[in-house]
Amino acid sequence: MSQTRQDAWSQDEDLLLAEVVLRHIREGGTQLQAFEEVGKQLTRTAAACGFRWNSYVRKQYKSAIDLAKKQRKRLKQPVFANETEAGPENEKVKPELTTVIEEQNKAAITFQEVMDFLEELHRKAESQAIVAGEREDFVAKIKDLEEKTYYLAAENERLTKNLKAIEEDYRSLIEIMERARKMVVLQEDDRQQKVKFQMDKNGNLERIEK
Repeated sequence: MSQTRQDAWSQDEDLLLAEVVLRHIREGGTQLQAFEEVGKQLTRTAAACGFRWNSYVRKQYKSAIDLAKKQRKRLKQPVFANETEAGPENEKVKPELTTVIEEQNKAAITFQEVMDFLEELHRKAESQAIVAGEREDFVAKIKDLEEKTYYLAAENERLTKNLKAIEEDYRSLIEIMERARKMVVLQEDDRQQKVKFQMDKNGNLERIEK
């Protein structure tokens, strides 16, 4: 007896599971029968197939399930309302029976139609995966820009503080220079007041300190 698999499901296995379950639904079988059939082909338990179907695969094939149920309902409809015993009247019913069977055969879903439907879903899933990948790229770029914004905001705050400090130092320097200038002017005035001129014997003015 082969060992039961417990590894992850592949995309091909999901497709096989969907095809078998849809066929059983369409033909009036049970999902348990479908799970058992798939389990034998994939060396998995019917319970594992059922869990995979209900937890993941079934959500991807809602439209196909509805379509398979409609086909099952059509196949269960009686071929003709009143059956008659063999005889001339029964011969008249045969063309009607043939017509009904042909119409049902035309309405039945073929394997190729199911595969086309599944391939279309696969293409849509790939498109969604691409969109999801692009979305992740955009989210990463947004996060990067946010980080740069926070850095620039912090740098701007730092530069603003430095500018205020420089402005305060500049004002302090201006005040010091203004006080120094006033002191020089006062000293000069005071010195001029202490200076006195007198005329020497030759008639020239000379400067004398008080």
